[in-house]
Amino acid sequence: MKSLKLVGTGSEMPSRVLTNYDLEKMVDTTDAWILERTGIRERRIADADTATSDLVAIALEKACRQAQTRPADLDTIIVATSTPDTVYPATACWVQRRLGIAGAAAFDVSAGCSGFLFALEIAANLVQAGTASRVGVAGGEVMSKVVNWQDRSTCVLFGDGAGAAVVVPGDGHSGLLASNWGCDGSLAPLLYQPAGGTRLPATAQTVAARQHSVHMEGNQVFRHAVRAMGGAAMQALKDADLDRDDVALLIPHQANMRIMEAVRERVGIPPERMFSVLERYGNMSAATIPVALDEAREQGRLRDGDIVLMAAFGTGFTWAAAALRW
Repeated sequence: MKSLKLVGTGSEMPSRVLTNYDLEKMVDTTDAWILERTGIRERRIADADTATSDLVAIALEKACRQAQTRPADLDTIIVATSTPDTVYPATACWVQRRLGIAGAAAFDVSAGCSGFLFALEIAANLVQAGTASRVGVAGGEVMSKVVNWQDRSTCVLFGDGAGAAVVVPGDGHSGLLASNWGCDGSLAPLLYQPAGGTRLPATAQTVAARQHSVHMEGNQVFRHAVRAMGGAAMQALKDADLDRDDVALLIPHQANMRIMEAVRERVGIPPERMFSVLERYGNMSAATIPVALDEAREQGRLRDGDIVLMAAFGTGFTWAAAALRW
């Protein structure tokens, strides 16, 4: 076990709520169609002036407050995001600027929806090695600014938000029992944002062609997601020498209820032990797991000693799972 403890969690979502009924007025869809196929009723949407770092900074402040520490006391800040404020510097640097702090190492992790679990793995290793002692780990997205609002197959899925946790060395009773992560880059074209990088720099033509928004082949993503998330989760349990009955709470990436249910069944976790915020927030990519962790803690669903199993899948295609003793 990598001994560590999440001593504080926090989350922040924009105030604007976009319901399925609102989407009926924007694209050819219905509330019933969206709900049946995704499990989403509404999502939060950032205003024009809000960037990813704004949401992350507030979530991290809340996590620090719950941990009874100050943002200035963090020695490392890791932000998982697919929607950075800028190509460079890292969004974590803008988070530092907003918080008015300096000195801590600050960098981003780009692993799509798996990003928070990738960041948690990095934080665990830094703490285990003694390189860091108080790490702010966050997942934040403003997906609404990279969605094509004329594409009904993708615009109904995504929402904006951020979640964060403060990770410190444990006392030997809590920690990361096992983790599993990986990637298959051959599948990258199935889910990506084509333009804006060095392969296809921004031009008037790329903007007109809406190549700066999410492109996804949904059916193939579904199939690969279920297999990768379920496999990673079961491998993490095996490596931790745990059984499905040991799991107090399953927190999968909140992409689509059909995917979540398929993963839950594959791993063999009862429905009442899967925690979801999907209905209210939609797919917030790297933010979904930390937001769900924060809400589960607030609702009293996480107690000392509980085994929490988290699993995610994202663009890349990346996947990750972690078995954590709370």
